Amino acid sequence: MPGSPGSRIGRPPAQRTPERPAARPTRENTPRNLIVRARRAWDRPLTAYYLILGGSLLITVLGLVMVYSASQITALQKALPGSYFFRKQLLAAVIGTGLLLAAARMPVKLHRALAYPILAGAVFLMALVQVPGIGMAVNGNQNWISLGGSFQIQPSEIGKLALVLWGADLIARKQDRRLLAQWKHMLVPLVPVAFMLLGLIMLGGDMGTAIILTAILFGLLWLAGAPTRLFVGVLSFAAVIGAILIQTSPNRLDRFACVGSTDTDKCWQAVHGIYALASGGLFGSGLGASVEKWGQLPEAHTDFIFAVTGEELGLAGTLSVLALFAALGYAGIRVAGRTEDPFVRYAAGGVTTWITAQAVINIGAVLGLLPIAGVPLPLFSYGGSALLPTMFAVGLLIAFARDEPAARAALAMRQPRFGRKRAGGLASGRTHDRASGREPRRWNTMRRRASAARSSGER
Repeated sequence: MPGSPGSRIGRPPAQRTPERPAARPTRENTPRNLIVRARRAWDRPLTAYYLILGGSLLITVLGLVMVYSASQITALQKALPGSYFFRKQLLAAVIGTGLLLAAARMPVKLHRALAYPILAGAVFLMALVQVPGIGMAVNGNQNWISLGGSFQIQPSEIGKLALVLWGADLIARKQDRRLLAQWKHMLVPLVPVAFMLLGLIMLGGDMGTAIILTAILFGLLWLAGAPTRLFVGVLSFAAVIGAILIQTSPNRLDRFACVGSTDTDKCWQAVHGIYALASGGLFGSGLGASVEKWGQLPEAHTDFIFAVTGEELGLAGTLSVLALFAALGYAGIRVAGRTEDPFVRYAAGGVTTWITAQAVINIGAVLGLLPIAGVPLPLFSYGGSALLPTMFAVGLLIAFARDEPAARAALAMRQPRFGRKRAGGLASGRTHDRASGREPRRWNTMRRRASAARSSGER
């Protein structure tokens, strides 16, 4: 039958309309979707690990920059090189980095084993401070031991780390034996040993460090599940002792009187700290351009370094520091809340309480909201005695964050595989594996990764 070659019945083929490609679903950046994505990012197993590592690193580096800027005038006034305090702080940061890495690589059993030696060493050094000829006074507080030359050590800073490790190990062992339901086992010997450390500190007159140690004690009791009556009782007793110590010291009374005061005669340091913050504006006057550090603001590179930060970096700089401390505190709480190991929970909670309480007290004093307690800003202010134990404590948090099953599996999947052959050597490698009867190495690696992911519950 005649017809076109493309049709059997002689009719032209029906022309089909071209199909339109299916529309791709658009990703709407609605607030709800953004919140969901943010929650997924926060719920990742390595979030706490990166927050602790990155936050502590940024705080330390920014602290080194500000120590160099804030201490130049003080060093020149003492006939010292302008970088004198910066070099000492840099040396302490290098040593502290080694301690941080060592603590981050230690297993939990070794941390628990170090609790009693660190406590014994701290008590011995704190008692040694009171020996005439060995202990020395700095700014009216005799809590220092000279190591020769310009190097000094403050044993009370080691006491903070000792109380965290020893207290966490003690409470964890009592929890394993189910003894925390009894008041005497919850209080003894934790509270007596803490009061012994507080007594040794107060013999030197350092009430600021005593407040931090008290905060660590209350943090451990709170995490241990102390009843409200017991917690309030211990808090009331500590408040009465603190009130007596304040009333018997004119210097401490003057510090309390300076809260919110504008009297430059009696509250010189507090008022000039506010001046420094107020003159910074939004973005500050620039690094090195502070005016208050030229002799107007005492302790510009130690207790009041946050004020110099506000003057030179402005509101943006101070908010950045606050955000870093908030991230570090959140990560510590997350580590303490997600672990099943009692020691890890108490130790992580104790370290987080220590760092956040000290940061709040220091910044609150600079802002004029709290009395000046004479405590440095953790990881930020000048002082190797405070920096070294704090960096070791941050290493503890990193070790605890790495020890979570999901975090271990995620880190194992991200570790580089060394010895992997290139494309040119794949054929010879496969031939060798077949000849020897063994499977290729890459399949073994994939099985190890899959088993690790299944054991952690990740997908």
